[in-house]
Amino acid sequence: MADTELITPVAGEPGDYNIPVIQEFRSNGGKVGGMFEGVPLLLLTHRGAKSGRPRVCPVMFVDDGDRTLVFATNAGGPRNPAWYYNVLANSEVIIETGAETYRATAEPVPGEERDRLYAESAAKVPALADYQAKTERRIPVVAVRRLAD
Repeated sequence: MADTELITPVAGEPGDYNIPVIQEFRSNGGKVGGMFEGVPLLLLTHRGAKSGRPRVCPVMFVDDGDRTLVFATNAGGPRNPAWYYNVLANSEVIIETGAETYRATAEPVPGEERDRLYAESAAKVPALADYQAKTERRIPVVAVRRLAD
């Protein structure tokens, strides 16, 4: 993505159920209430793998040194969320933390490193353990690294 233009889903488009969370996040410097209160969230803007159109969604994260880990939980559903396939096809993303917005690349974390990072992260963010317990799939971990300006 060439810039850090902020987008919001439009009613009737993929991800429109996230509109209230996205609006609350942006209005409150990255803080949200309800079922996400106290959960570390960021907004991930990515391009549709087929459409090429920008999409934005809230995702849980954990900082890990010079990278940020995001988790394709889909709330413990049986399939990976669409954003995961989108970042596999187009790794350049935009991250909003509430305090800043920046361009980054997203790359899945493989194998044993994924297992270790998920376990460590679930110890910090119990919702991650809950989501993994709800599904038979192995929830992907994606490492996000800031791009130079």
